[in-house]
Amino acid sequence: GAAGDGDSVNVQVILRCRPANAEEKKARAPTVVKCAEASREVHVSQTIAGKTHERTFHYDKVFGPQSEQAELYETAVTPIVDEVLSGYTCAIFAYGQTGTGKTFTMEGGIAGAEKTYVKDGALAADAGVIPRSVKQIFETLEANGSEYSVKVTFLELYNEEITDLLGADTLDDKRKLALLEDSKGFVTVRGLEEVIVKTPDEIFDVLNRGTVKRRTAETKLNKQSSRSHSVFSVTIHMKESTPDGEDVIKVGRLNLVDLAGSENIGRSGAKDSRAREAGEINKSLLTLGRVISALVEKQPHVPYRDSKLTRMLRDSLGGRTKTCIIATVAPSVNCLEETLSTLDYAHRAKNIKNRPEVNQRVTKTTLIKDMTGEIDRLRRDLLACREKNGVYINAERYAEEQAERKKLDETVLALEQQIEEKEEELAKVQKLFETKETELDSLKDAHDQTVCVLQATQGELKATESALDEAHEGLEERDYLIASHERSQKG
Repeated sequence: GAAGDGDSVNVQVILRCRPANAEEKKARAPTVVKCAEASREVHVSQTIAGKTHERTFHYDKVFGPQSEQAELYETAVTPIVDEVLSGYTCAIFAYGQTGTGKTFTMEGGIAGAEKTYVKDGALAADAGVIPRSVKQIFETLEANGSEYSVKVTFLELYNEEITDLLGADTLDDKRKLALLEDSKGFVTVRGLEEVIVKTPDEIFDVLNRGTVKRRTAETKLNKQSSRSHSVFSVTIHMKESTPDGEDVIKVGRLNLVDLAGSENIGRSGAKDSRAREAGEINKSLLTLGRVISALVEKQPHVPYRDSKLTRMLRDSLGGRTKTCIIATVAPSVNCLEETLSTLDYAHRAKNIKNRPEVNQRVTKTTLIKDMTGEIDRLRRDLLACREKNGVYINAERYAEEQAERKKLDETVLALEQQIEEKEEELAKVQKLFETKETELDSLKDAHDQTVCVLQATQGELKATESALDEAHEGLEERDYLIASHERSQKG
C-alpha cells in the first residue's frame, strides 16, 4: 500500500520460478525448487554427501512455474504503477541467471525480431511488465480526463558504456553518453533522447525500435544482450488544479530495468577479451551486490560510484524511490548453484530501506521557467560548440563541472589526509608497542637475574643454617662433657 511521504519502506522482493524447459525435460533433470505461493516461500532441496537438505526462503510474493503474466502483473505491479500516477518515482528491476525468464517477465514473448504486444486490440497473453504498465498508465490518464504528457527513454549499459537505443546515431558513430548528477542527487544521462508518446501503440513502436537496435548490435558488434543491462524509463507530467485554482504539474517516473545475467564468469564460457568484458559487466553486478550489502549492514560508505549501473540506480537503492526487485530462477538441479546465489541475493535485498518522497508538484510558471532555462543552456552549449570546434560546453557549464571536479578532489584530499593521520596514529601505537616490548624484555632479564641471586642466597642460607645446627650440636656436646667432668671431680 502507499506509505506516508518520507516514511521508511523496505524494497519489495518478488520471486518467480520458470517452468522446466525442453532441454531439462529431455535430460529428465530433477526439480529442486518448490514454490509455496500461499505462504510466500521457496523450498530448495540440496544433496550434500548423500544427504538431502532443504533450505527455505521467504519473500514478499512468490510465483511458481504455472503463474501467468497477468497474475504477476496484477498482484505485484499494478500497485506500483498507481504510485507512479500519484507522483512517485518507482523502479522495477529483474535479476537472475540468463535463461530464467527476466526479459520474458519484463517485456514478454518474442515473435521474430519484433515482439507482438497487442493481438486483436488487446494485450497479448504473454505481454510482460513493460507493455502492461504502459497500458495501465494511459488507461488511468484517459479515465482521469486531465491533461498529461508522457515521454520515454531507452538505454543499454554494456561494458560500462551507455548506448541510447532510441537515438538517431548509427552503431558505428556512437556518441559517448555521460552521467550527470543534479543538486538533489538525481543522476541523469546527458544527451539521452526523450521521445514524446501519445498512445500505448507509439510506446510499443519505440520499444521495438530499441529492441531491434539492441539485436543489431548483438550481431554487428558481437554483443550479447545477456551481458548487458537495459533501462526503459517512462516520465509522466500530469496537470492538476489546486483549491485556489492554480494549475500545478505532478511528475511520476517509472524505471524498468532488465539486468545482465547474474551467472558467474567461470561458468559462462568466457575466454580472453570476452572474459575481460564479462569482468566489466560483472563489475556492475558485483558493485550492485556490494551496494546491497553495505545498505543492509548499514555501513557508513555505500560504493554507488564504483559502477555506472549503481550510479544510475542510486535513488532506487536506499534513496527516495519505491523499488521492487523481481528475481527469476530455474527449477532444475542443473542450475542449483546459481539459483541459490539468486535466492540469497534477493533475500538480502529485502532488508534495504528506502524513504520514498512524492516528486515536488510545480506550478506551470516554474516548469516553463525551468524548461526555458534548460533550452537557453543547451543553446549556449550549441553556440560554444559551433564557435570553437572540440568545445561542447559553454564557459559557465565548464566552470560548474570544474567546481564539481574540485569538490571531488577536495574529498579525495580529505580522505588522503585522514588515511595519513590514521597511519601516523598506527605508527605511534606500533612504536609504543615496540618500546613496551623492550621494557618487558629488560624487566624479564632483571627478573631472571634476581631469581638467580635469590637462588644463590637461598643456597647460602641453607649452608649457614646447617653450620649453625652443627655449632649448636658441638656446643651442647661440650657443655655435656664439662658437666660430666665436674661431676667426676666432686666424686
